[in-house]
Amino acid sequence: MTQDPRTTPAAPAWDKAGWRSYPRVQMPDYPDEHALNAVEAQLAKYPPLVFAGEARTLRAHLADVAAGRAFLLQGGDCAESFNEFSADNIRDTFKVMLQMAVVLTWGAQLPVVKVGRMAGQFAKPRSAPTETQEGVELPSYRGDIINGFDFTSAARVPDPQRMLAAYTQAAASLNLLRAFSSGGYADIHRVQSWIADFVGGPEAERYRDIAGRISDAMAFMKAAGVTSEIAPELGQVEFYTSHEALLLEYEEALARVDTTTGLPVAGSGHMIWIGDRTRQPDGAHVEFCRGVQNPIGLKCGPTTTEDDLKVLMEKLNPENEAGRLTMIARFGAGKVGDHLPRLIRAVQAEGANVVWSCDPMHGNVVKSSTGYKTRHFDSILREVREFFEIHRAEGTIPGGVHFEMTGKDVTECTGGVRAVTDEDLSDRYHTACDPRLNASQSLELAFLVAEELRNRRTADQAAQSKAG
Repeated sequence: MTQDPRTTPAAPAWDKAGWRSYPRVQMPDYPDEHALNAVEAQLAKYPPLVFAGEARTLRAHLADVAAGRAFLLQGGDCAESFNEFSADNIRDTFKVMLQMAVVLTWGAQLPVVKVGRMAGQFAKPRSAPTETQEGVELPSYRGDIINGFDFTSAARVPDPQRMLAAYTQAAASLNLLRAFSSGGYADIHRVQSWIADFVGGPEAERYRDIAGRISDAMAFMKAAGVTSEIAPELGQVEFYTSHEALLLEYEEALARVDTTTGLPVAGSGHMIWIGDRTRQPDGAHVEFCRGVQNPIGLKCGPTTTEDDLKVLMEKLNPENEAGRLTMIARFGAGKVGDHLPRLIRAVQAEGANVVWSCDPMHGNVVKSSTGYKTRHFDSILREVREFFEIHRAEGTIPGGVHFEMTGKDVTECTGGVRAVTDEDLSDRYHTACDPRLNASQSLELAFLVAEELRNRRTADQAAQSKAG
C-alpha cells in the first residue's frame, strides 16, 4: 500500500495467544475457568480441521477473483445447529451451491470459487447481551458452540464442552463435503439436470432460456466426448469452508504452524472472517486474524470509516498480497450508495489488493406482520444490483456474493418465484438466528445475479469494441 515503511511502526510480534491482552467483545465469560482450560488443552491436541495447503490454494483462487479472473460464491447457514446436523442437510446445501455456481459460471464466463459457511459457523454476535421473554431476562443465545438455544437459565450458561461438540460436527461435515466434492456427486452433468428440474415449474419460466443454454452447452460437450470419464475435473469440484472467527479460545486452540512454510495457520477453516461488530482495529479479533495465513474476510457496514479501513488493511494485509483480504460489504438496500463508493475510493487510494463481495443479507432484516424476523427477496436482490452498479461506476471489480442460505425448503425469507408470504413464515421457520434463503430462492437469486454478470460482460465488450 502507499504508506512509507520507514514511517510506519513495525507490527508487534504475533503469538496465537496474544489476543488475550487486547480488548475483547462479543465473547462469553465462562464461569468455570478450569473446565475451559481443560477443553482448550484437549482441542490443542486434536488434528487441524483443514490443511495449510488448502488455505494457500484458496488464497490463490481469491487472487484470481481480485483480478477479475474468477467469481466468489460464499454461502450457508446463519448459524450451524447441533440439533439440525445431518448428512441430508449438508448434502442439500452443497447441492444448491453447486447449482448456483454453474449458473453463475454461465453468467460471468469465469470459474466460480465455492466457499461454504459450513463446518465451523457455530458462533454468532448479538446486538444485546441479554434478551427478555414474558418478563424474564436471560443471557442471549450466542450459537451452539457457546450456549443453548432453549430459553432457560441452565441452557444459557456458556459451556466450554460445546467446543468439543462443534469440532466433532465440523470434522464430520468436512469428511462428507470432501467425499461429495471428489466422489462423483458433483459431476457437472448431474448438476445441470438439477437446474433443469428447478425451471420445470411454471413459476420459473423466465429462467428457462438460461437453463436451456446451459443444457445445450452440456449436450455439446457430451457429443464432443468431453465427459467426466475423459476429463475427471468435470466430475469433481473444489469446495472450501469458512466461518466468523468469533470464539477466539476455539480459534487459538486449533491454530497450527504450517510445516512447509513455518507460518501460523488457522486450522478451524479455510477462510475466516471478522464481523462488523468485532472489527475494532485494536481489538482481540483483529489481533488474532492478522497473524494467521488463511484468507481473511472483513465485514464492512455503514459505520466503517475510511480511516479505520486503512488501518485494518495495513494490519491484516501488510504485504498487500492479492487473495489475502476480502471486503464483505453489508449495508442494506437503498444504502449502498451512501457508503460503498467512499470505501472503494479509500481502498483505491491505498492501492490495496482486495476482493469485493456483497453480503445483501445482514442489512435487510425486518420484522414481518406476523411477528417473525425475515428478509424480503426483493430487498436482497436490490442490494446486489446496487453493489454491481456502484462497482461499474467506480471502474472496480464486483468479485462475489455472500448469502445466508440453506438447501432445505424453509420459509424464513419472503418472496421469490414461489412467493413465500408473511403468513407462510410459520410453516417451516427453523433458523436458530437469522432468516435464510431456501433452496428455490437461492437458485433464483443465482439466475438473477448471472443476468447482472452477463449484462456487465456484454457492456464491457461493447465498450472495448467501440474504443478499439
